[in-house]
Amino acid sequence: MRLDFSIIWGYLPMFGSALLVTLKVTFCSLFFALLLSIPLSLCKISNIRPLQWFADFYTSIFRGVPILVQVFMTYFGIPIATGVKMSAFTAGVVVFSMNSAAYISESMRGGIRAIDRGQYEAAMALGVRYPAMMKDIILPQAVKSVLPSLVNEFIGLLKNTTLIASIGLVDILRVGQLIQAATYRAFEPFFVISVFYYVLVMALSWFGKYLERRVNKSDRH
Repeated sequence: MRLDFSIIWGYLPMFGSALLVTLKVTFCSLFFALLLSIPLSLCKISNIRPLQWFADFYTSIFRGVPILVQVFMTYFGIPIATGVKMSAFTAGVVVFSMNSAAYISESMRGGIRAIDRGQYEAAMALGVRYPAMMKDIILPQAVKSVLPSLVNEFIGLLKNTTLIASIGLVDILRVGQLIQAATYRAFEPFFVISVFYYVLVMALSWFGKYLERRVNKSDRH
């Protein structure tokens, strides 16, 4: 059987709308994951044992359970258990946000622990309160030190969004599945999907390296 990429042309509008869905899920998940990861990382470095136990238990759940199972549990299980229904888009954002937050909080904890203890002592000696010290002194430096791992987590999240096709949301992968079902051809649509994701990942990688250069430049100055 010869390759025939002409079958893709008629589906380009679907690919365009599916790409927007993929990007919306990714960036919404990134936003909420970053918001959630900050209090989680602060709980992990806290001297209050129950907060540490909660944060570690939270992380262990998302590390120990496959993400596809998390997607199914959220989309199919929560409505059965609680009666609360959610759209496929909402379920995807909830799962990916909570999952990524667990991993980002681990990176952030390492970044915070790497900050020299003298900076904490200097801030306290100057009368800087703990919230302000974390917001203005410690967290910005921690983010700089873990920036490469954050970019890797963002890339992993982007690729994990293909799992939303399993609950019916029409993303790029789902369009490829629909093309395969309609044309009985698999290589062409999935090759195009591979190109889409490769370009997106390379764009994220370039943006991460750009941020690193800017951060290093500002540190030198």
